[in-house]
Amino acid sequence: MTSSYKVKFWEIRINTRAQGEGKKPRIVSHTVRWTVGPCEKSATFKTKGLAESFLSDLRQAAKKGEPFDLESGLPASMTKAKEVRTWYAFAVDYVHAWWPHAAAKSREGMTDALTSVTLVLTKEHPGRPDDEVLRRALRHFAFLPVERRPALTQEVTAALRWLEAASLPLTALEDAKHARAALEALALLLDGKAAATSTYRRKRAVFHHALEYAVEREELSANPLHRVKLRRTKPGGEVDRRSVVNPRQARQLLTAVTYVGRSRGPMMMAMFAAMYFGGLRPGEAAGLREEDCHLPEKGWGLLTLARTRPESSKRYTDSGETHDERGLKHREEKETRPVPIPPELVAILRDHIKTHGVAEDGRLFRTASGKAFSGSTVSKVWKEARGYAFPPEAVASPLAARPYDLRHAAVSLWLNAGVHAPEAAERAGHGVDVMLRVYAKCIEGQREMANRRILEALAV
Repeated sequence: MTSSYKVKFWEIRINTRAQGEGKKPRIVSHTVRWTVGPCEKSATFKTKGLAESFLSDLRQAAKKGEPFDLESGLPASMTKAKEVRTWYAFAVDYVHAWWPHAAAKSREGMTDALTSVTLVLTKEHPGRPDDEVLRRALRHFAFLPVERRPALTQEVTAALRWLEAASLPLTALEDAKHARAALEALALLLDGKAAATSTYRRKRAVFHHALEYAVEREELSANPLHRVKLRRTKPGGEVDRRSVVNPRQARQLLTAVTYVGRSRGPMMMAMFAAMYFGGLRPGEAAGLREEDCHLPEKGWGLLTLARTRPESSKRYTDSGETHDERGLKHREEKETRPVPIPPELVAILRDHIKTHGVAEDGRLFRTASGKAFSGSTVSKVWKEARGYAFPPEAVASPLAARPYDLRHAAVSLWLNAGVHAPEAAERAGHGVDVMLRVYAKCIEGQREMANRRILEALAV
């Protein structure tokens, strides 16, 4: 242990967070600051009392003549009392603790975010493998439960040994420069370009939750992110109205899908129709079963959605397949969602069942072997269908660029048709506030109506 007797203490710093215009900033934490030799150190606490107690302990140790460790900044007595884990060891433990409670997509996002952070929370150490090798070692081995890990290779073994030796202590995050470096890594893509604001916020949420877990385990005194101000523009989240097809264009696309391939397109057409006429998410369409469908010969039908089958890597699913069966998004496990469907979709689904049958478990949309369509296959069929349905300038535009845009078109159509927001939100499986924010730019006629009402008021 490299140590020094040259210690200097500073005043406790109060960390605040703005509460909005005209409001007094809220105190979120208190930071103890000191130097050991040439090294600046800090530790952040939620309350002033904890910070003062910690600073008092440091001062008492200095008065007793104890040497202070240059790396941790702690006196010998406190260093012995506290075993400090590395960030890498903590991250592995965090993934294992939260894995059983997360959906496949959440697991994938969790490992992706923690991998980005782990690669920057390292010190200079000889023999650093390529970043791509380190990512593979983390995502395909270390950040998986033991029973899911593949056989170790020499390359992965060397990468993990390097990480164990080079990873910074978890407490290093109490130094703002390391917390900021981690956030800046989350704000970039692998090619060095800035990530979308929504992507950054999603990854930051994972990192924040991991640090809250460290506070809960008493391995950190407070969440270091409360002190770091890395401002990113808040994502609007609105749907691009240029991507929304009208009913005529939607029907052109559905017809075009049937011309793709000998069987793939015809077997997928009803799935795309369910996304447009019923506003289903792709995972909800993939999980739709015959028993969920009330399809009368005349009039409106009803889909009672009960399950969804989102796609993810096999590494992250409970089933070991690319599609896990789960409850509906934002709902309790066994909660259902009724979706009335127009006669046109009723006829399409009836014809699909009659022509293609259903899978052994009753699912309507599947390959000839009974499996769910892969996302890559769906995207290929959709891309080819757009080429058949649209002229070149429309193909190059955002118009229905993704199958998910059919759902956006459905909800936009409902709102523009005058369907009350709560009813539209119930059918779509949204909260009313979220739906109105997301689809605000797709609701037509609002400006003209507002102008007319203003003119009427001015005429008084």
